Amino acid sequence: MLRSLSLRRSLHSLRPHHRHLIVLSSSSTVPRAGLDPIRPFCTEAAAPAASTTSSSSSEVRKYMGYTALVLFCGAATYYSFPFPENAKHKKAQLFRYAPLPEDLHTVSNWSGTHEVQTRVFHQPESLAQLEEVVREANAKRARIRPVGSGLSPNGIGLSRAGMVNLALMDRVLEVDKERKTVRVEAGIRVQQLVDGIKEHGLTLQNFASIREQQIGGIVQVGAHGTGARLPPIDEQVTSMKLVTPAKGTIEVSKEKDPELFYLARCGLGALGVVAEVTLQCVDRQELVEHTSVSTMQEIKKNHKKLLSENKHVKYLYIPYTDTVVVVTCNPVSKWKGPPKFKPKYTVDEALQHVRQLYQQKYRPEVKSSNNDEPDINELSFTELRDKLLALDPLNKDHVIKVNQAEAEFWKKSEGYREGWSDEILGFDCGGQQWVSETCFPAGTLSKPSMKDLEYIEELKRLIEKEDIPAPAPIEQRWTACSKSPMSPASSPAKDDIFSWVGIIMYLPTSDARQRKEITEEFFHYRRLTQEQLWDRYSAYEHWAKIEVPKDNEELVALQARLRKRFPVDAYNKARRELDPNKILCNNKLEKLFPPSESS
Repeated sequence: MLRSLSLRRSLHSLRPHHRHLIVLSSSSTVPRAGLDPIRPFCTEAAAPAASTTSSSSSEVRKYMGYTALVLFCGAATYYSFPFPENAKHKKAQLFRYAPLPEDLHTVSNWSGTHEVQTRVFHQPESLAQLEEVVREANAKRARIRPVGSGLSPNGIGLSRAGMVNLALMDRVLEVDKERKTVRVEAGIRVQQLVDGIKEHGLTLQNFASIREQQIGGIVQVGAHGTGARLPPIDEQVTSMKLVTPAKGTIEVSKEKDPELFYLARCGLGALGVVAEVTLQCVDRQELVEHTSVSTMQEIKKNHKKLLSENKHVKYLYIPYTDTVVVVTCNPVSKWKGPPKFKPKYTVDEALQHVRQLYQQKYRPEVKSSNNDEPDINELSFTELRDKLLALDPLNKDHVIKVNQAEAEFWKKSEGYREGWSDEILGFDCGGQQWVSETCFPAGTLSKPSMKDLEYIEELKRLIEKEDIPAPAPIEQRWTACSKSPMSPASSPAKDDIFSWVGIIMYLPTSDARQRKEITEEFFHYRRLTQEQLWDRYSAYEHWAKIEVPKDNEELVALQARLRKRFPVDAYNKARRELDPNKILCNNKLEKLFPPSESS
């Protein structure tokens, strides 16, 4: 499934329609000849009892009639005059449907968890056009928040006031084969970049789980791949060209203004619109991926070896089971070649248990009348898991059975896979989802602290104690440190390593009520991990996944917590110098980084 920014324009309906309003207003009573005025409910004591009862009944019947008339008219209006599809926006309320204006853009992130509507959505095609957009917005003090592919679960790039997107600035500008560097426009997607430089025998050092991110976005939020010897992706940046509101277009690098360069590499899009990026690449190489199933007890014995002897490694934990899926990736040996391995099970055999569970749980009577239910034999594992979870996503016992089926799938999927790094390092994350990912120190490569495994053990005990309907997987990855001070993996010590742990809840349904219930359960899950784990392990959330609390006390606590870990004052100072009118900001950044009392 293409994970991309969703941008929709409202369209005129093909058929003309009319909007009808029902207006209820009070008016003065006009006496009619030959009729007594309406008696009040409350009468004098001397009035006959029979007359009082008759008057009260008449009043009740009258108002019941009015109520029925209003309901009938409303229903008749609603069903007699259907509204066009572009009017039925999910934010609309009863009797407030209206076609979206033609110039109103609805922009949402990939998971549909955050959405805004705006009339300002710039898509420049060149550096000159981008400079003009920024210059005009700054003169008008109009916001144009930079937004990438819209993949961030927390919608960090969204702004109702206005946005600028560089999807049309997606060219490879220069390739230096000797230095193994590439200069690109920031709107280029990761897969586009990889495809564009493979003919030069180059590729990126590391990858996140998917390839649809724009380079500017993946760098700015501190995204990462996996491998305890490999840093987050911002460390691949050697220079950047920023279009700033106050200072125009500036170029920063390790040589030119290194302090601003390191701060801006993970600048969350608030220090300037990243227009161009120069990246350090590596030789293109083939990798062998090895997938095996283990247990926590076995992992503890082999953890240090797994981290130090594999270029890439990640663990996938299955809640309510002892199953740990270990995925390692290493270059193909020039001398031995890829390992010769014949899998014990076919793909169909690996999926058999999951398919059987779906057939048992899926009730034939809920099938649609037009029989459009897809053939389960054509569905991938993640698609099957989504459909299984959709049947009862918050029932712990049901989720446990789905997790057990997933564990069986992985046991029958053990084996090797060979391919180029950009093909092998990807991971099918499944459908729409809520994700919280934290990063915390895990010692050094030569001396792991083992805090990373302790964290997981406590997390699994918490899930079981609180009866959380936690689906699989809990994903754990590692990176080396970053020199960017705003990176969650920032550290001055070169040999420090960091663990990244992601928890998840899927949104496998389009039903608004069910999505709301899953959302509430997810935030309960996340809050428990925050209260019981984050401070003790010095864990901080990924910038693309951090959510701003609605409660003011919680927000103040989060602001104070961020100040302990990140150079907030230096970051705010740079923002004031480069973007004094805050045109690149949005509500999320304003709440996370308020100015200090001294500023």
